Amino acid sequence: MELAYIPSPSRGVLYLGPIPLRGYAFCIIIGVFVAVWLGNKRWVARGGRPGTVADIAVWAVPFGLVGGRLYHVITDYELYFSPGRNWVDAFKVWEGGLGIWGAIALGAVGAWIGARRMGVALPAYADAVAPGIAFAQAIGRWGNWFNQELYGHETHLPWALHITSSEGGRVPGYYHPTFLYESLWCVGVGFLVIWADRRFKLGHGRAFALYVAAYCTGRAWIEYMRVDDAHHILGLRLNVWTAVLVFLLAVAYLVLSARRRPGREAVVEQGASDDPDAGDGETEAEAKPEGTDDAKVDVTKTEKAEKAEKAEKAEPEPESGADPDSAPEAKAGIKDTADSGKKG
Repeated sequence: MELAYIPSPSRGVLYLGPIPLRGYAFCIIIGVFVAVWLGNKRWVARGGRPGTVADIAVWAVPFGLVGGRLYHVITDYELYFSPGRNWVDAFKVWEGGLGIWGAIALGAVGAWIGARRMGVALPAYADAVAPGIAFAQAIGRWGNWFNQELYGHETHLPWALHITSSEGGRVPGYYHPTFLYESLWCVGVGFLVIWADRRFKLGHGRAFALYVAAYCTGRAWIEYMRVDDAHHILGLRLNVWTAVLVFLLAVAYLVLSARRRPGREAVVEQGASDDPDAGDGETEAEAKPEGTDDAKVDVTKTEKAEKAEKAEKAEPEPESGADPDSAPEAKAGIKDTADSGKKG
């Protein structure tokens, strides 16, 4: 008997009258709200308008849910279309089964549609929401805990996950909590992207590429620990190969993008600078030349003001009651009189 372990919930759904409240769905919804909230703060800090992230998310989230479900159903088709299975179960998203690879791929299509409608560049938007997506994944993984699914090999470690349900071929016992490992890894990835973005001023999609590369690194070894049924290629689970391939693509994008388009976008949303609520001064600070000091700028402005004041004092003021427009004619008359005197 284990002295310490992570207990599993007795059930993954509560009923509010006839309405089922599922823990898996709650985790997904909370994750989406966190991603949009943090993405909005980062978007505004980059010079965008408040609300743009949510407007684009209206397109990205539904596409992502459909993509995640499609990936899961396609790669685990035998769970729904083999003899004795009910194909209608393929539509029961609340029972679990969302592939992050499909969610990101099709979610990007939805984000692209929303970004085009808003007149926003997709890479800049992706950079803003990247750490929020990582945190959303961290929260969403707890949905697997509610469903008692996606655990690893048996273990006697103090943090072993106690599986109590025998549904779906589960064997009650103590297993590696791979859902927890991935959740913690995603939290680390989110903070890594935030730090690197501030330190290196990542732009043009590189913050998002860093998130993808870092996530794939952890997903590869976590996937290797899981014991749920999966297709294998050359002895490795399909998702391990997917993680390796996507990691290589993300790293290639990071390198090529840094060479072709270094730095960060100067403007992420046209007209956002006219919005008093947009930006936190970061864009303005980046617009200054390196080494420019605020004190030096103030000194320059003061010197210009002093020169303008001296120039005004040097100009002769017209006599009281005199018409300023007649000054040129008066000067001309004095000159003519002087010339006549010389001739006489």
